[in-house]
Amino acid sequence: MARGAEPAGERRRCGSVVAYFTSAKFLLYLGHALSTWGDRMWHFAVSVFLVELYGNSLLLTAVYGLVVAGSVLLLGAIIGDWVDKNSRLKVAQTSLIVQNASVILCGIILMIVFLFKTQLLTLYHGWLLTMCYILVITIANIANLASTATAITIQRDWIVVVAGEDRSKLADMNATIRRIDQLTNILAPMAVGQIMTFGSPMIGCGFISGWNLMSMCVEYLLLWKVYQKTPTLALKSAKVEESELKQLNVKKESDTKPAEGVQLIVEKDVTGFEPQQEKEVSCAARIAEPFITFRDGWVAYYNQPVFLAGMGLAFLYMTVLGFDCITTGYAYTQGLSGSVLSLLMGASAVTGIMGTVAFTWLRRKCGLVRTGLISGVAQFACLVLCAISVFMPGSPLDLTVSPFADISARLFESEPLPTIASPEDKPKMFFATEMPTFLNGSTTPANSDPEMSPEPVPLISVSLLFAGVIAARVGLWSFDLTVTQLLQENVVESERGIINGVQNSMNYLLDLLHFIMVILAPNPEAFGLLVLISVSFVAMGHIMYFRYAQKSLGKQLFVCCTPDPKAVSDSSPPGNTSTV
Repeated sequence: MARGAEPAGERRRCGSVVAYFTSAKFLLYLGHALSTWGDRMWHFAVSVFLVELYGNSLLLTAVYGLVVAGSVLLLGAIIGDWVDKNSRLKVAQTSLIVQNASVILCGIILMIVFLFKTQLLTLYHGWLLTMCYILVITIANIANLASTATAITIQRDWIVVVAGEDRSKLADMNATIRRIDQLTNILAPMAVGQIMTFGSPMIGCGFISGWNLMSMCVEYLLLWKVYQKTPTLALKSAKVEESELKQLNVKKESDTKPAEGVQLIVEKDVTGFEPQQEKEVSCAARIAEPFITFRDGWVAYYNQPVFLAGMGLAFLYMTVLGFDCITTGYAYTQGLSGSVLSLLMGASAVTGIMGTVAFTWLRRKCGLVRTGLISGVAQFACLVLCAISVFMPGSPLDLTVSPFADISARLFESEPLPTIASPEDKPKMFFATEMPTFLNGSTTPANSDPEMSPEPVPLISVSLLFAGVIAARVGLWSFDLTVTQLLQENVVESERGIINGVQNSMNYLLDLLHFIMVILAPNPEAFGLLVLISVSFVAMGHIMYFRYAQKSLGKQLFVCCTPDPKAVSDSSPPGNTSTV
């Protein structure tokens, strides 16, 4: 009996393993991992390529970042509306092909520019090379917009349908997606960076183009498999309650016309039936349609029950307390080496993954809404360390230094700012201040002993700063997952695209404002002020979420030890309009 039971148990275990690796959930993870890996490689490499092409200047990179942010800000609602109006498979496949084809084309153009840059400079007085730069930035922006459409349809719609009515499964899938994001954020740039270091930028372009070509084919197949294994993906709700269709109309009294419009769209996607329309649409109406969609999208976003939660998440983007080029540049000015920064980035990835684990545990124990509250408190408590670091020894905070001093010097001085030719110099990314040059032409005073090393800058301030940033990522990613699932569960199926498109626009808007803030105060002496402003915006974001939670749970807000059955129960399907 025991000997016969062992093979049967082994077969069952093997069968369950095979079933998992062929399930729609795993195939979705695999496709997302391939897509994210390619995205992270491209986003890292394109900035390096633009700096390399433009003579080690950040101008093209800054223009590219501004174009990307502005495009998503303006077109986020329109992209989301396109996602809503078309079948899921068509949206996913179209955005996948456009995104990867754009990256491949950009890689080919960059390879040509790297090979023939000298010849292009002499043709038409350099205008041909300028046109190549414009073409690269334009196509790269199209790739980013297609990537935005892919993220909306897969991470905000497909994942909800694959999870079905199981909210715990939805939470686990959201957390797994974020873990994949965290790992690829670190590993993908490292991989392509090694290729570019030991090869050349041109080899890097060729590798990324080849990767996207192969990845596109595999992802296309994986999408088709997921679509086949989940029949509900082929259906969009043909019958939606009238109360759920009033999101795109400002007046609550006139819900019938928007309902009829959505009904026709759904029937066209599901059954293939397209009603005959005898009336010709005027040219003016076609021109006005994108602007109307833009307006209606923002109005619908404002009328959502989770509006304050979404705004709270967007406010977290108005911060310099992250591992981007700004904080990295500040760390260099404070004496941290590249190896130390790489270790800190690895630690931030670990704490980010811990945040995804904390999200799933807290949601089971306390419910979804309270998880956001706990995560917000944890994040803000850690960021208090960053605020304290501003006033600790080693902080360069000096409010007497004008934030426009460096800009004025570069604009109005006839001679360039003094630079240091020492190989020990650290690059000043986004911070143009230099070490002072004394009358003797060196970086040490004339009466000092040249053999004596300069007094090191105390690391207490920068240590507290990064300790707070790293620790806060546990609460940050848990809060991000909370708001993501609230949007998934509380936005009706027919509006998931446009609402999440507007949410992306809000995120980009606040992110753009934080870059403008740095441009206005670029010197390290003002970084402490930027830290305090960032902590203030994070606090405002969590206050907005607290207000949402107060409206949602009322008197049960602080009852965390006994989970709210409505918040934890998986009985009601995602996509309803009731609060969690």
